[in-house]
Amino acid sequence: MGTRRPLVLQMVHDPTALDPRCRFQEEDSEEYGHPMVQAAAIADLIKQRTESHLRTIQAAVSSKPIVMRAEYAHCPNLTIIDTPGFVLKAKKGEPERTPEEILSMVKTLASPPHRLILFLQQSSVEWCSSLWLDAIREIDPTFRRTMIVISKFDNRLKEFTERWEVDSYLSASGYLGDNIHPFFVALPKDRGTISNDEFRRQICQVDIDVLRHLRDGVKGGFNEEKFGPYIGFSCLRKYLESELQKRYKEAAPATLALLEQRCSDVSMDLSRLDSKLQATSDVSQLRRSAMLHAASICTHLRALLDGAADPAPEVWGKTTEEEQMHSGINSWPGISVPVKPPNSSLKLYGGAAFERVMHEFRCATYSMECPQVSREKVANILLAHAGRGGSSGMTEAAAEIARAAARSWLAPLTETACDRLAFVLQSLFDLAMERSRTDDSRYQNVENMDGYVGFLAALRCSYYKFVKDLSKQCKQIVRHHLDSVTSPYSHICYESDFLGGVGTVANTLHRFNQFSGVASFDLSDSGSLEEGQENLPPRDQQQMTPPAKANEREILKESQLTVPETPSPDLPADIHGGKKKDNGNMNDGGARKRHARMAAYANRGHHNNVTVGGDDLVSRSGSSYSSICSISAQYFAKMREVLIERNVPSALNSGFLTPCRERLFLALGFELFAVNDEKFMDMFVSPGAIDCIQNERQSLLKRQKILLSCLSEFKNISRTL
Repeated sequence: MGTRRPLVLQMVHDPTALDPRCRFQEEDSEEYGHPMVQAAAIADLIKQRTESHLRTIQAAVSSKPIVMRAEYAHCPNLTIIDTPGFVLKAKKGEPERTPEEILSMVKTLASPPHRLILFLQQSSVEWCSSLWLDAIREIDPTFRRTMIVISKFDNRLKEFTERWEVDSYLSASGYLGDNIHPFFVALPKDRGTISNDEFRRQICQVDIDVLRHLRDGVKGGFNEEKFGPYIGFSCLRKYLESELQKRYKEAAPATLALLEQRCSDVSMDLSRLDSKLQATSDVSQLRRSAMLHAASICTHLRALLDGAADPAPEVWGKTTEEEQMHSGINSWPGISVPVKPPNSSLKLYGGAAFERVMHEFRCATYSMECPQVSREKVANILLAHAGRGGSSGMTEAAAEIARAAARSWLAPLTETACDRLAFVLQSLFDLAMERSRTDDSRYQNVENMDGYVGFLAALRCSYYKFVKDLSKQCKQIVRHHLDSVTSPYSHICYESDFLGGVGTVANTLHRFNQFSGVASFDLSDSGSLEEGQENLPPRDQQQMTPPAKANEREILKESQLTVPETPSPDLPADIHGGKKKDNGNMNDGGARKRHARMAAYANRGHHNNVTVGGDDLVSRSGSSYSSICSISAQYFAKMREVLIERNVPSALNSGFLTPCRERLFLALGFELFAVNDEKFMDMFVSPGAIDCIQNERQSLLKRQKILLSCLSEFKNISRTL
């Protein structure tokens, strides 16, 4: 095996090159080296590059080609690719897959339909045992673009004695079909240092000798009329030249059109680079183009938020699962079950995706119940409220539990909703860029800004910052709504429609607010009620008493008594003596007040049919913990409903969508364009950028020159064809 890397020989017709000039393309670039003339130097360089590369990759063959350009006045524009030859088995020390690698390489190089295939096979191989013809059939089943050449034909001549033997061999014994004619050639034996003219003369002499042997050395000769045009190197040369001319004629229209298109593309690229170079000195024009581009992006963003189906949602949209994955927010905090809102499997973007996240937020929030509260927490809250005085300890305790649960469990959900909505808005930037590229009806005079990578990056960063600031503001607004709803001064838990509409809450509150001695409830698992006294609210707190305490207020009006505070069951029996502090005032505890207090207790027990005895309270306190949890759960549900149905949706819509529709361009323009020229140009001209543009321009000028030369020459060739 001689060739181990494909050799791409690019023959270029150059009328000025009276002697061939060969230049090799650099291994790791598209640049070509210095011209080479000596054939020995060219052969040595091919050998050296092959061995060096194979040694580097530690392989026997490689598909990386060696590209050599030969410029000559007496050659056509033609590319010849010399591939490694087929082998049946790898040599000792070579990888076993070498034959498969060669076959795959040849198939890849020969597959393009515009390439002709020249299949070279030695005459010593019989047609019936030619394994590689099957490989060629896989590439070109009809041999329409394949030429089969049998080499070293002079060695096979010695085996022919009869005419039928020659004719059978020359017809390929029927293996190729009647319309496929292989060529049979032989080269001179002497391949020493001879001139090109001498080598051509020797080739002609070999062709004459072969024909003489077939005519005179074989009994009966051969079918010269049928096979004569396919014997000899000169016949192969004539066929190749005629085939080349035929292909030129067939490809001339398409090739001319392609050359003209490439020349036009290069001219447009040059104009673009010239505009860039000019823009670096015309800041006002660059500002105008940048502002128009930013305005176009903002317009498309508004259109996407208002509802659009371009670009295709199937390609650019995201499902709920994809949104969660790309945003890094895979679940809602505190929600253990997956939340699947309607349309979760559809690919949406823009306003539709925004509304789907809002719906998903509602689903997640309503799937959360008021968390269980330990008895210790209930006791701490309940006893503290009872100690401050008043008869609403049970109500306030349940409300305080609900407030704490709402603050701790709903706040993370609202923040997650803001982050998800911000991701939906940030994802729209790429869609707006795509719409801006494909929109040819709006802003037709806007300069193409795709080449200004620095400006586009700054525009993207400014938009992301704008959305991030909106998310931060929305979190603060929603947090304010949450604080308002869960404030002790909020009337949500005491609204008449809530207490009147939820019968279980009103009845439960009514029942438990009739108990005396709320401060002495025992909320432990085995606890019991001890006898105590009931607190009455101060005068300035009576307006906040829930409607469930109407009977209690009627009792107070009848007795016209006040009880300063709830004494602890652990106090000594002489608490009736001495002075007590009632709402900050010192009162005398005389016998009259003691009698009035006892009368009030007796009167309350009479009206409410409640016996203050310890045994009766024990029987009623068993359900106190579960009842308070039930009341707090309904308070929590009311707070959640007010927050989710009234406050949060309007806050998020006005906090995210309204600024994007009304203030986006102003915000982006202020950050990007309200700067001096030097800072503005930093987005467009990075250090060394002008040098890169100028180098690219020089490369395009060189390419344009080559293409124009090829176009002119091909036009001339087309006229002669």
